[in-house]
Amino acid sequence: VQLQAFGGGLVQPGGSLRLSCAASGFTIRSYHMGWFRQAPGQERELIAAARRSGGEPYYVDSVKGRFTISRDNAKNMVYLQMSALKFEDTAVYYCAKSQNVNWRVAQWYNSFGHGTLVTVSS
Repeated sequence: VQLQAFGGGLVQPGGSLRLSCAASGFTIRSYHMGWFRQAPGQERELIAAARRSGGEPYYVDSVKGRFTISRDNAKNMVYLQMSALKFEDTAVYYCAKSQNVNWRVAQWYNSFGHGTLVTVSS
């Protein structure tokens, strides 16, 4: 079971970036999928999640209206489209999976794998 996030990089404030997460060893169709981030000196936080059954995604308030999570079950991929990026979005971004009914709760996610660094700087 592995999740690999990629697509990070250096972007200017106000810019956009699309992160991808490739899953292997399992089928994401059976899981809720989430994006997390961890900024320097801070705890890892759940910022977006998409239920396995579809429906309205979850977003933490700080990214609502700017980030969009999507999933392609056929390709076993999860994406995070980020726009209007701010300095405070600088962090390592991870994807993870959950099968718990509390799909908006970070503690029920696992298999974080390697993250991808997003740096917002002018």
